[in-house]
Amino acid sequence: MKRLLGACVLLLLWGVGSPALHAQALDEETRNLQKLVQFYRYLNGTYVDTVHNKTLVEGAIREMLTQLDPHSTYLTAEEMKGVKETFDGSFSGIGIEFNVLRDTIIVVNVIAGGPAQKVGLQPNDRIVAVDDTAVIGIKQMEVPKLLRGPKGSQVDLRVVRYAEPRPLEFSIVRDNIPINTVDAAYKVDDRTGYIRINRFAHTTMQEFQEAMSRLGEVDALILDLRSNGGGLMDPAVELSRYFLPAGSLIVSTEGMRIPAQQVKSKSSGPFTRGKVVVLVNETSASSSEIVSGALQDWDRGLIVGRRTFGKGLVQRQFPLLDSSAVRLTVARYHTPTGRVIQRPYENGKKEAYYEAFNRRFEGADSSVVDSTQQFRTLRSGRIVYGGGGITPDVVVPMDTTTYTLYWSNLIRKGVINDFILEYIDQNRKRLEREYPSFEAFQTRFTITPQMLTRLVQMGEAKGVPQNAPQMEISAPDLKAQLKAMVAQKLWGVNEFYRVINRENDPEFAKALEVLRAWNQYGKGVSQ
Repeated sequence: MKRLLGACVLLLLWGVGSPALHAQALDEETRNLQKLVQFYRYLNGTYVDTVHNKTLVEGAIREMLTQLDPHSTYLTAEEMKGVKETFDGSFSGIGIEFNVLRDTIIVVNVIAGGPAQKVGLQPNDRIVAVDDTAVIGIKQMEVPKLLRGPKGSQVDLRVVRYAEPRPLEFSIVRDNIPINTVDAAYKVDDRTGYIRINRFAHTTMQEFQEAMSRLGEVDALILDLRSNGGGLMDPAVELSRYFLPAGSLIVSTEGMRIPAQQVKSKSSGPFTRGKVVVLVNETSASSSEIVSGALQDWDRGLIVGRRTFGKGLVQRQFPLLDSSAVRLTVARYHTPTGRVIQRPYENGKKEAYYEAFNRRFEGADSSVVDSTQQFRTLRSGRIVYGGGGITPDVVVPMDTTTYTLYWSNLIRKGVINDFILEYIDQNRKRLEREYPSFEAFQTRFTITPQMLTRLVQMGEAKGVPQNAPQMEISAPDLKAQLKAMVAQKLWGVNEFYRVINRENDPEFAKALEVLRAWNQYGKGVSQ
C-alpha cells in the first residue's frame, strides 16, 4: 500500500501520467507534445543549475523552425514592434533624416510637415543634447531610441547652428511619421510615368494612387519593383487589380490544412489600357512576384530585368504570450496560369537554399530558364516559364564589370556616406544658390576630379588604400551614384532615382526602349 501511495505521489508531483497506461489513447501529435512538457518539468524540477527558461524556450522554437521550410520564422517581442511600424507605414518621432558625423548627430533633412519642421529645425543643425543629456559621441544605432517615442510626448533638443553664437533650444512634440513605400514617382516624358515601390504595407495603395494622380494622364507606366522583398499580400492584390479587368484571377493559394483560395479582380481597374513595364530583379520577392506574375500571365504588361527571388510560401502570423510571434508557412502561391512562385527547397536545409540564390551572383545569371516548365499566357498564349520566381519577358543580364573591390571597400567602410555628409555640410548653401531647381541640378551638376580626390583621401584615412586602376574602372558609375546621393540630400529620395535612372540604370534604359518599340517587344500584350 505504501509503495502504491508513493507512486501516486510521484505522478502528482511531476504532473504527468504513466506513458504505459495512456500511450495507446493518445495520437502521435499529443504524445509528442506531452513528451515535450514532461521534459520541461523534469528540467525545471531537477536540473543542477539555474534554468533560464525564456532563453531555452526561444532557442527551442528557433531550432524547431530550422527543420521546416526556409521562411517560417520566430520574432521576439522587440522585433515585432519594428515589424508593426514597417507594415503600419508610420512610427512616432520628430521627423528628421539624420546621420552621425564626427561623433555628432547632424540633421540631414527634415520631413515636410513633420514636428521638427514645424518648430524650425533645419538641415545642417547639430544636435548636441537630448532632454539635457549630452549626446556627443553617440552611436548611430542609439539615436532612434532617443528621438522616437509615444505620440504626444515631448523631447527637448539643444542644437548648434552655423552662424548662431549660442546653442538653440527646441521643444518638439512627437507625432506619427510616415514610412513611405513609394520611393519615387515622376514623369519620364509627357506620356510616360515611373513609380518605384520598395515594399507592400497598409499604406501602399493609397500612396500609389496619390502618385498616379500627381503624374496626371499617362499612356505608359514603368512600375519598378526591383529589390522589393514583398510584405503584405492584400496591397499586392489591390495593385494587380488596378491594371486588370473584372473577373481576372490574380493569385491562388493551396495548403494541406487550409482551404484553397482564388483571389479575383472584383471590378475593372483604372488602368486597364496603356502600356505597362514591370522592372524586377533577383531580390524582388513574394508580393512583388504576385503582381508581376499576374500582369505577365494576363498579357497586361511586359516584365523586364532578371528572374525574381522565388518566394511563394504563405506565412500566417500567430501571436505568443509575451508579444512575440511565430510565422508559419501555411500555403503556396500560384500565378493565374498555375505557376508555383516558390523555388525548390528541402526542409531543414536553409543554408543550401540561400547558397543556391547566392550562386546567381557568381556567374550563374538570374535569367536562367527552366525550359521544362512552360506555361501559356491567358490571352495571347505566349510562353512563360515556371520553376520558381518570375522569369522576365525581356532579360537584362547583371553587369558587375565596373563594381570593383575598391568601390566595395569604400561602401563597406562608410567612406562614401561620410563623404556625402561632409560635402553637403560644407556646400549646402552654395548648392541651393547655384541650383534653385532640381532640373538645373540634373543638367549642370557634375562630380569633379577634386571631389574624387577628397573621396580617396577619406578612404585612406579609414583604412582603404588608394587603387587608381580600380578607381578608373568604377569612376563612371561611382560618379552617377555620388550625384544621385547629393540630389537625395538636397531634395529627397525621388530625385535620387531621377538621377540614377537617367545616368546609370541599364534596366530602366531597356524599359524605355521596350515602351518605344512596343510593336516589336509587346506582341500579344495589351496596351
